[in-house]
Amino acid sequence: MFQLANTTLEELNLRNGFAASKAGAFVSFEGWVRNENNGKKVVGLEYEAFEKLCQSEAEKIFKEVKARFDILEAKCFHRVGKLQLGEMAVWVGVTAGHRDEAFKACRYIIDQIKYRLPIWKKEYYESGDSGWVNCEPQHTVSSS
Repeated sequence: MFQLANTTLEELNLRNGFAASKAGAFVSFEGWVRNENNGKKVVGLEYEAFEKLCQSEAEKIFKEVKARFDILEAKCFHRVGKLQLGEMAVWVGVTAGHRDEAFKACRYIIDQIKYRLPIWKKEYYESGDSGWVNCEPQHTVSSS
């Protein structure tokens, strides 16, 4: 399950709905807004997304992860709109019978979401400037 969110992720009960009694492991990842990027002081950021394409591509990612890893459930929430320093920008949660599969699946999901989904990040800097960042793939995504 993938969802874009206009509200702060801290307000959501992100673990809600996971079948804990079936799982031996729960792994989550949180990405936060930091105060520096590439030597520039960041004061906030904004995410924009092409929602329809995000949803369809995320569905493909979640089908892949269920085929590749022995997991029970997986969810991802990604913020859109303006975010302040320290706010959670993205959250991924995975349950599995064993921790190794949960860790691997969680890593796969966040890597693929960041690489494949049309979500754009604009940073606002202390200097008053702003700029879109990471609009092109900057790294090789791990497929394991």
